[in-house]
Amino acid sequence: MSVERPPALVIGVLVACAVAWIIVQLGRRRRRDAFTYSNLAFLLDAARISVWPMRVLAAVIAFGVLLGGIAFAGIGLVLPVPARDGSIVVCLDTSGSMRATDVEPSREAAVRAAARAFVQDTPAGTRIGIVSFSTSAQRVADLNDDKDAVLAALDTVPPANGATAIGDALALAGQMLPARGHRAIVLVTDGVNNNGVDPLQTAQQLGGRGITIYTVGVGTNGSGLAIPGTTEEASIDEDALREIATAGHGTYTRTVDAAAIAATFRDLARTTVWERRRVDVSFGLAVAGAGALVLGCVGALAAGRFP
Repeated sequence: MSVERPPALVIGVLVACAVAWIIVQLGRRRRRDAFTYSNLAFLLDAARISVWPMRVLAAVIAFGVLLGGIAFAGIGLVLPVPARDGSIVVCLDTSGSMRATDVEPSREAAVRAAARAFVQDTPAGTRIGIVSFSTSAQRVADLNDDKDAVLAALDTVPPANGATAIGDALALAGQMLPARGHRAIVLVTDGVNNNGVDPLQTAQQLGGRGITIYTVGVGTNGSGLAIPGTTEEASIDEDALREIATAGHGTYTRTVDAAAIAATFRDLARTTVWERRRVDVSFGLAVAGAGALVLGCVGALAAGRFP
């Protein structure tokens, strides 16, 4: 929290205390005056007056004054908000190993469904691009803040087949991202690189440019299940994915089932392009303070508390 005009905050507190004290004193004077008159009806009416309504009204009015003083002091809170210049490229592994069924119904199907949820959950205005990769990397969708267009592009991602060129996918994603702004790459793969340029070296270069890399590992080790059409056991190279994420100053998350993949993508959609920024809350406090003053004054008048 930050305060632009600290003296105004102190003055607001003092004025609020003064207002509360004055209102309470007015109530006490009215009670004393009741006993100075010979009017029996007025005396009985004063005797029935409870001190608590006056205290509540004093608190409400003083609170309104306090909020007004705080608002005038220029209060700001540092809050996470969507970056105005957020850009994300999602790299989807479409190699043959993604046909493995250690994640039901398959790694490929679970990732495609989660990718759609990722696009839908990303803050409005964020530009999203799609890269698919197997033996080589290909651009599926350029950066676009039109979610419907990005979702339509996801339907054109090719079926799983071929080798795994993680480094090529990272390099292509880096080319698609702008030179500045909040930029991130979400790499979704089993992490077993076997084609193209070195992914770790590419990740280090991207990290040096200020691009954050988040890696999502899909699959399990030791499942005993083979990649369909091969005798190779489905596995995941977690060490490689951790190293890539570290080089890109991001995080690595392992997912072992469809629900975990979906949850990971939802979390990434809400965190990849957010920044902490000072948000001025003075107007909201001023409105709340005015509302409290009006409520307190109306209540006091209705109860006949102001002489």
